[in-house]
Amino acid sequence: MEVRPASVAPGVERFAALTPTLPPATHTNSYAIGEREVVLIEPATPYEDEKREWLAWAEGIRSSGRKLVAILATHHHPDHVGGVAFFKEALGLPLWAHERATRFLKVSVDRALADGDTIDLVGQVTQRWQVMHTPGHASDHICLLEQAARTVIVGDMVASVGTILIAPGDGDMIDYMAQLKRLEELDAEVALPAHGAPIAAPSRLFRAYQAHRSMREAWVLKAVEKLAGEAGATLDEILPVAYAGTDETLYPIARMSLEAHLDKLEHEGAVRRQDGRY
Repeated sequence: MEVRPASVAPGVERFAALTPTLPPATHTNSYAIGEREVVLIEPATPYEDEKREWLAWAEGIRSSGRKLVAILATHHHPDHVGGVAFFKEALGLPLWAHERATRFLKVSVDRALADGDTIDLVGQVTQRWQVMHTPGHASDHICLLEQAARTVIVGDMVASVGTILIAPGDGDMIDYMAQLKRLEELDAEVALPAHGAPIAAPSRLFRAYQAHRSMREAWVLKAVEKLAGEAGATLDEILPVAYAGTDETLYPIARMSLEAHLDKLEHEGAVRRQDGRY
């Protein structure tokens, strides 16, 4: 049974709430950062009973004498902002998010965050969180780094349960791979993901994610070379070859990932698309 809330790093609490996220994950982690001044990250849950529990958690922080400063969203996906309108009004707090989030959200963003911005939270030990714009999973995705504690809040860049979907459209595999490399080079001590437990020595996981995506890309390219011929091959023809051994119930998700890989390969000139065929 998930302990709510739980201390997961110096000056950081986690509250895992049920959300309509992709399986095998069932919950999205919200975080309260700061010892005296506090920012609440991921107004995630849309469910009424969970919203009441989340609100009680937030009000408990306030009633303990700590100051709630803002609500922050790492990106606009529904399992991260499902309760944003409710919590924003109920707590009377501003919403902070990347400026690109404004095109997706139905509520106002009161502070548009950009790469390199800092969030200073006064306490016995003042925390300074650096904003990192990390597009790839979503164009507005941000991470937060507390350099002194070597702690990084990573949203949906990686997970300790399940995997991360890069969907075509707003997702971008080239950006995603570049940002994984950037996160790896931080050499952080702990990463706090939106799904699952804290990740110790996370650079190893960032490297593993890059290696897995590179391996999948090689399989995709081999499948195109095998099937294409002069006429080319469609996504649905490439899918069972590039994702051989994958449970067919996962094909709808795998198909989106495949398209993201093919978009990257097309951009790099490794494949060519014409009339829906590769």
